[in-house]
Amino acid sequence: MAHGRPPRPDPARCGSLGIFLTALYLVTFSWPNWPAALSITTILQEPYIMTQGSELEGYCIDLLAEIAKKLGFKYNVHLVKDGKYGRQDESGNWFGMIGEVVRGEAVLAVAPLTLTATREQSVEMSTPFMQTGIGFMLSRDLGSEESHSLSFLFPFSTEMWVGVLLAFLVTGLCIYLVARISPCEWADPETDEHSFTLLHSFWYITGALTLQGAGPHPKGLSGRIISAVWWVFALVLLACYFSNFNTMLRSDPKHVSVMNFDELARQDVIDYGTVEGGSTFNFFKNSNNPTYRRIFQHMERKKSCVASVEEGNRRAQEGNYAFIGEAASLDLAVARHCNLIRSSEVIAMRGYSIAAPLGFPMMKNITVAILQLSESGELAYLQSKWWANSCMPEGGQAPQALQAHILRGLFMLLALGCGLGLLIALLELASKARNQAKDQKKSCCSVLSAELSQRFRSGGANAGTETSEKSKA
Repeated sequence: MAHGRPPRPDPARCGSLGIFLTALYLVTFSWPNWPAALSITTILQEPYIMTQGSELEGYCIDLLAEIAKKLGFKYNVHLVKDGKYGRQDESGNWFGMIGEVVRGEAVLAVAPLTLTATREQSVEMSTPFMQTGIGFMLSRDLGSEESHSLSFLFPFSTEMWVGVLLAFLVTGLCIYLVARISPCEWADPETDEHSFTLLHSFWYITGALTLQGAGPHPKGLSGRIISAVWWVFALVLLACYFSNFNTMLRSDPKHVSVMNFDELARQDVIDYGTVEGGSTFNFFKNSNNPTYRRIFQHMERKKSCVASVEEGNRRAQEGNYAFIGEAASLDLAVARHCNLIRSSEVIAMRGYSIAAPLGFPMMKNITVAILQLSESGELAYLQSKWWANSCMPEGGQAPQALQAHILRGLFMLLALGCGLGLLIALLELASKARNQAKDQKKSCCSVLSAELSQRFRSGGANAGTETSEKSKA
């Protein structure tokens, strides 16, 4: 053992001699008398540990480098010989990385090593450097798209829809007011029929919004200005709506037909399994939950467990297989393989820790270093670095509902057009009232007031009478 140490003596078995040997053991092998370069065991699992030529890289390599920098020790990293994380057989012998630490073949095990009670009894475990849980993933082809009855509303946010509704109401009201005020639209309220009622005004702008059109159209300048601005508003609004809707249709992931572990256990169409002998396997094996017991019995009966996470990912991609594993590892597979999707349910929250021999004097310092890295944001940075998603839509972000503030310029243009149309209609009516005031030798204000009163009071009745007479004829 190049970097190992003799097994720790058991004082309960050796009496006073054992106590003496234990004290000698701690003095001899305690820091700083530890070997100059600590022997670190790990296991290949993307993105925690990966090979880059003859070198190792990944999340755990960066984490180990940060801890070593804080504590000031050197280390040598090697891969675990049997390719296992840490499994104990019926006789109590450990295999994998935990076995190497117990036997003194390695000082530390730095890997996605789940903190469990069984492992804690045999080795020292640090505070978790990552929190995760158990989930499952499967191919998108096994999913069924979950439709939503109001999915056509998703391209716009709630504020955007409220803004569109207000714009619709205000524009319809402005066209109605302009059509009544402007003499170019309604020259003589006593004899002419008024076509732009409030109902027709809203019907007119509805036709423009659907690019269909609805006559009659405004004849005066004021009405045409409001109509033109509304057409521009409707054209840009529809373009934004269909663009965002198309993006959402293309990027909307399919929802898994099996949504949770209970549904997974109750169906027999999709096979499922986990890494044999791992912590996830032992969780289902030792659980008293009926659903989890049923899952374990299925895996035992069908022999559906796999030897490694990589094999589980491969079988999930091939289809008709749900791979059960730790959510952090599944999230990476989903980020790298776009045909995979993870269930939303995560159970049995647990953490990944660093393992060391019992009584290891540096474990307290390692725990403090991990907490410092977490508080400084370094652990979050490492996770974002190594869990980069390659399946995101173009632009690097998932599509979101269009917010009202993005099109505030368009709403301002519509408000300006409505205000300008109303102003021009009032100027047209004022010009007519001034000419009538000259002819009748009255004040302009009284004529204007009378004109407005006539247009908004008796216009509808006169128009209705004429319409009924025409229909009788």
